[in-house]
Amino acid sequence: MASADARRKMTLPVPGTHNRPIRRLAVRFTPALVLACGLCGLCGFALAGCSGFSGFSETFQRGYVMQQGALEQIPVGAPQEQVLIVMGTPSTVATVNGEVFYYISQKAERAAVFMPQKVVDQRVVAIYFDKDRKVRKLADYGLKDGKVFDFYGKTTPTGGKELSYVRNIFKNLNPLATGQ
Repeated sequence: MASADARRKMTLPVPGTHNRPIRRLAVRFTPALVLACGLCGLCGFALAGCSGFSGFSETFQRGYVMQQGALEQIPVGAPQEQVLIVMGTPSTVATVNGEVFYYISQKAERAAVFMPQKVVDQRVVAIYFDKDRKVRKLADYGLKDGKVFDFYGKTTPTGGKELSYVRNIFKNLNPLATGQ
């Protein structure tokens, strides 16, 4: 009996219960409850995937990845060797009216694995050389409002052989990009 008295003295009441027994809520897992919980979870995952949370979205970089500040290291008049050292091997080279190095890149994103990719940026960096293989002009072509735009020179190029070549590159990357 001494041990029962000792146990009662050591047991302290839980605050707020006033020494009443704790009731437990009985939940029966019926098939309807399991189905409802499963549907709620499935809808939650589907909505989270479609809302574009940064944890679920993917970014794809294709082609040339330009280092920040690379074009600033190439002044007009720089030799072709300096361009190759700073920029690396070009994606393609044209020899129409003098030599031109083209560095082509494309960036695409998708919100979830099952969704299609959407092109968010396309760039063609063009470096023009004169007959002495010195830099004559720099251009960073991209699309702005569906038109080819030079982000380096802040101009929209006019028609000619060069514009048609750059426009064809954009058409090959994304047939709907130039709206033609």
